[in-house]
Amino acid sequence: MGKTRSINFRIASIFGLGEVRGWAGTVATLIAGIPCFIVAGRFSWQVQLTVCIVVSAIGWYVSEKTEMELGRSDPGEIVIDELCGYLVAMVGHSVSFPSILTGFFLFRLFDIWKPWPIRLVDRKLKGGIGVMGDDILAGIYANVLGLIVLKLLNY
Repeated sequence: MGKTRSINFRIASIFGLGEVRGWAGTVATLIAGIPCFIVAGRFSWQVQLTVCIVVSAIGWYVSEKTEMELGRSDPGEIVIDELCGYLVAMVGHSVSFPSILTGFFLFRLFDIWKPWPIRLVDRKLKGGIGVMGDDILAGIYANVLGLIVLKLLNY
């Protein structure tokens, strides 16, 4: 960690959250994803979706540059994909404890488990699109299932 890192690395790692060993994705979702949703969730679903698109585009770019900088494919230090995936998981959900918790657990479940086609995207797509793609799909899965679960539980 003694190296000076580029601005791309800093953004991709969400200013060092990606350097938390073993739990970087979970930490980034908790410390960056949830607060960002609490802010973005106050706006319409269209604004939330626009935020996801912007974060996705930035994430794609900085992830690609960070892979080149580190000389590794999909390095664990990149966690902007978790931020984006969680925001996708929460588009259209209310800002409430049940929805935040449901979205968190479902997103992390799908991001770690990687059911089809998430695993396929994770293995086949390379570069920034690959880094971001599996988390965006995990977010879509979490979003849909989260809406169903919350509706069934009357939240």
